Formats: sequence, C-alpha cells, structure tokens
Amino acid sequence: MEQVAQQRVPPRDPNTVMTLARLGAAHQTRLSFMRQLLRRLVRDDWTITQTTFEIDAGGVGHAVYTAQGPEHAYSLVAFAHDLPADQRSDRVIATAWDATFTLFDGTPTDADIARLRDNVPLQESGRISDRELSLSCANRSVRLWDHVVDALSAGHQPDEEQVRAVGYLMRTTAVYGLGNFGAADREQTRHRPECAAPFQVEMLSVYLTRCFVMDLVEHMARARNPGTAVPLDPAVRRRFGIGNSTGLGMAPFLVNHPQHRHIARRAQIAARLPYAEIRDNTLSADMLPVDILRLKLSFFGACHFDPRSDRWLRINMFQHAPFPTNWRKWATTGPCHRCQGAHNDVVAE
Repeated sequence: MEQVAQQRVPPRDPNTVMTLARLGAAHQTRLSFMRQLLRRLVRDDWTITQTTFEIDAGGVGHAVYTAQGPEHAYSLVAFAHDLPADQRSDRVIATAWDATFTLFDGTPTDADIARLRDNVPLQESGRISDRELSLSCANRSVRLWDHVVDALSAGHQPDEEQVRAVGYLMRTTAVYGLGNFGAADREQTRHRPECAAPFQVEMLSVYLTRCFVMDLVEHMARARNPGTAVPLDPAVRRRFGIGNSTGLGMAPFLVNHPQHRHIARRAQIAARLPYAEIRDNTLSADMLPVDILRLKLSFFGACHFDPRSDRWLRINMFQHAPFPTNWRKWATTGPCHRCQGAHNDVVAE
C-alpha cells in the first residue's frame, strides 16, 4: 500500500487568526467540552436510566435520571414547577423557573430527595451540599413548548419549520458548579477520568436535562389526551437540544473601565505564546463583545447561535446529539449530516 508522506503545515499568522472578527466566527470542534463528554459516554458504555418520574398531569413533581459509568454514578434530580407565564424570564436574577436541577454524586435516597426539594427550587437562595456537583434552572420555550404539547396530544408531530427555527423546548438560565452555593469543589472529582476534562460535570447535567425535558413534554401530551397522544418521532426528537441565554459578565465592565483590564489580563507573554492573546483593538468603538462570547461558547460545543444584541445571544446545546437508546446505532451506522463531526469523533476514538 502506497504511503502518503506527511506534510507539516505551519500555523497561520496570529495577526490574522487572532482577530475578533475571526474568533467570533468559531464553531465547535472535537475538543469542545460537549463532544468530549459524548465520546466518553459512548466509548465507555455508560447507561442512563430514568429511575424516578413522579410528575403529575400539570407537569409538577420530580424525576431522577442516573448515569452509570465504569466506576461512578451521577444522578440528575429534576424538579418541575407550575410557573405562571408572567414570571418566565431569561434573566439569571429571576426567582422562579419552570424546572430546577442538581447533579447528585451517586444515587440519591428518599431523604436526599426531600432535602433537595426544600433547596434546589430556591437556587441561589437555597443551600446544597458536597453530595451535589451542580445546580441549574430552566424555562420552557415560549415559542415552542405549547405547540409541541398541542401537536403530540392531537396525534401528530410538531411543525418542522418551527422546530428548526427554535431547536429547544427548555432554555437554561444558569448552570452552576465548582463549589457554588455549597456544591462540591472540583477537588472532590478531578481525579476521576470522566471529570478530568473541563466542565464535564456541567455538560453531563445539561445532557441529562435534555433527556428529562423530552420525556416531560411527551408525558404532558399523554396527560392531556391519553387516547390520541403520540410520542415524538425519533428523528424529530434528535433535533431538540437545550437552549441557553448567555451574556457577557466581566467583558462589559472591562470594556467600560479599561484601567482595570490588567486584572483579567492573561499571564502569558504574547511574544512567547503568540496565540495566547487577542490581536485586536479591544478599545475600538466598533469592537463587538459578542465575538468574545461566541468564541468561548464554541469551546463548550454550542450551536444554533442566535444573537440578541452585541452583548448576549441564545444558543443550543447537544442539538442533534444521540439519545442513550441509540448510542450504539449512532456510533456504528453514522448520524445525519448535521452530526457528522461528532460521529467522526467517536470513530476516531
């Protein structure tokens, strides 16, 4: 077999690639945190089980989803609420949500569930323990939730164009980890292989949240009309991810108060590490902070970027990713063209 000589391609000029206009056009790669998580779940033959689903016809109650790996188990404890429409907000400073979550280290007992029920729905005002690894909250999509419940309960699939335009049924407003609000510090899990890469705990929480949301919308359709309700078609189900409204925290402050910029300055020296710094005028009047945000989100593996201003945007997480029931088929037969990059990751592993 003829061997092809390997050719070394030199890195591109940092003055070209490290500008905000180019960084702000970044997309996910196989190094993105979500795709690292998916590869590990498939490769190490993880199982995800719905161990509890005590949700009433009004969509209120709790559920538990347990991800079991080779050595450790992690359980998403989800609380579903009846939130009036006028209280639904994208803002992280909201005080009520359609659903609240925590990722429990192991399998929770009834006593754990009772303790978490008193605290998780309060989010920042509550208190979790070092048995919990993350804390998060989410709201239903105003544009899509009712449409999907109406369609499924009537016996047909939701409108494909509406699904394509929005791409999620719930949108997180915050996913906290790393010791926030009493949760376990990273020191507790960093030695575990599945937690070694950045933000794997938070990404697992979001992935399990996606499983819960899809089950919840089908449950509410059945509760509304048990005689005619149908589940989501598997191909349509895959099109839903978990949305997120994300904005800039420190960036606007640093833009408006450049005298403090040295506080957040990277320690690397650009002359020695030429790709460690943005090669652009971040004081320019036409600088778009959203470019910095989009670059960060590409590291997480976000897609479906929907800018709402030059400082915040909506995104989608795990859109088109496989569900646990078809991991094996996905890894062996290949996904749709939109997921081809993630599928190539699994094959390459």
